[in-house]
Amino acid sequence: MDEEDDLDELLDEVEKKFCRNLCVASSGRGEPREAGKQTATKPAEVRRSLAQDADALLEELQEGDHRQPPPPKSEPSSKGAQVEKKTPSQTGGRKCCPVFVGGSSVTNGVGTATSKRSCDQLRCTSCDFRVLMFDDCEWDPSCDYLFFRNNVPDRQKLQAKLKRRRGFRAYGCQCSWFSSSEPTDLRDLPRLRWVCGKHQH
Repeated sequence: MDEEDDLDELLDEVEKKFCRNLCVASSGRGEPREAGKQTATKPAEVRRSLAQDADALLEELQEGDHRQPPPPKSEPSSKGAQVEKKTPSQTGGRKCCPVFVGGSSVTNGVGTATSKRSCDQLRCTSCDFRVLMFDDCEWDPSCDYLFFRNNVPDRQKLQAKLKRRRGFRAYGCQCSWFSSSEPTDLRDLPRLRWVCGKHQH
């Protein structure tokens, strides 16, 4: 009898919390008490029917939970169009191939074998910092690793080791630096672990 009472209480608690608006709740309350009258004759059957009722109720609740997410999934069909609209801009983000660096007179943009534009979206794969650029400047020969390690990405502090030089462009991340006046293919500079981080336009 104790087990049946516990199950009865559990069902009542489930009904109060989750099934206020379900008609199952009102029929569910009657069944356990009617079943309670039969306990003297067939307790095993009663336990089975109570367990089945509880399982059915839980299944209904779980199905209700599973039914709710699909509407948001059907709505994203409209959002899906937006996602599809976004992807061209993401895929439209073009990468330089090959990647060039060059002086201030070299046009910035997406570099190709035919148009040697200087990449202005460089990122270092070694220190994971964006590569900073300074037009009409070159790095002082006294530059060292610690200087860049301590000062990147603070452009103001980096000015201390920059020398004005027309036509040049100084590049630097936290672990590497380079000055150039002519378009230079990064494949010819293996010490620089710089890659194109994608151009949005």
